[in-house]
Amino acid sequence: SGEAVMSEDAANGKSHSAKGGGAMYEEGGVTVLRTSDLSEMLAAGTREVHEKAENSEFVQDFLRGRIRKELFKLGHVALYFTYSALEEEMERNKDHPQFAPLYFPHELHRRESLARDVQYFFGDDWQNQISVSPATERYVHRIHHIGQNDPVLLVAHAYTRYMGDLSGGQVLRKVAQRALKLPADGEGLSFYEFENIHSAKAFKQLYRSRMNELELDTATRERVVEEAVRAFDFNIEIFRELEEFGKTLQEDVFDAAPAHDREVQGDVSRCPYHAAKNGMSMKPPAVDRRIFVKWPKLCLETHPVRSYWPPGSLLLPDWLLGTSCDLL
Repeated sequence: SGEAVMSEDAANGKSHSAKGGGAMYEEGGVTVLRTSDLSEMLAAGTREVHEKAENSEFVQDFLRGRIRKELFKLGHVALYFTYSALEEEMERNKDHPQFAPLYFPHELHRRESLARDVQYFFGDDWQNQISVSPATERYVHRIHHIGQNDPVLLVAHAYTRYMGDLSGGQVLRKVAQRALKLPADGEGLSFYEFENIHSAKAFKQLYRSRMNELELDTATRERVVEEAVRAFDFNIEIFRELEEFGKTLQEDVFDAAPAHDREVQGDVSRCPYHAAKNGMSMKPPAVDRRIFVKWPKLCLETHPVRSYWPPGSLLLPDWLLGTSCDLL
């Protein structure tokens, strides 16, 4: 997935080295530039499926505050089974040379946090009330398969999940807390709390650095990218499954959408989109992500989501998919 350009020296068989650690080589009279950073390869290689996931009905409804509590609960159940499998295989392979540098159980592991959340939603008898869905079961089966047979591919699943959890998680937490009227002390939302990470930005930089330093040949890096695409596909399948279940619920069974108040969204009177909508200004202001974070519903009424996150952006799905984000 690199940029191919005609080389003046191709006919002479000269080799080149690219800035920033990239590799340039001759192929059929064309010099091909391909980055050696796995994190950049993942960003480029998953761009298309990334957009597909973020445009799913489930994701779009969530962004608009149309959150069915039953679907949120089932989504957490899916996450519980997914992370249980992932962390079991990470534990199994914690000393594997192609994964060990990414083993951060104290900082990252989510299984216990999700168990607390699921217990909050389903009660003390939660373990007897939940079951793995067909789509989640396929995801879990894949994780166990690669953990036992091809551990290097765990890199794709760990990076896709954890880096996204750290990216925009606090925003999603606030939206869910308000929309579902969850307790102010954070009950039901432990999944989003990383108590042992003081700076998400610094930790993500460390994690990407560790990942880029893994001794993987080009073919293996490309397999990791392919596996990351597959991880997105598994998430999309789960979204579709939740969408189908949602159709069995009454159309009006929604918890309150996020209120645009001072506590969660900021003072609505200061929102420029609110002013434009109510005739207090001539036209809506220019697109601004900082405004979107505070007043997403009003922003979506004046500009499409894609205005804030152009194609290929990694921020939007991070709120919902848990995918890697280099923008925060």
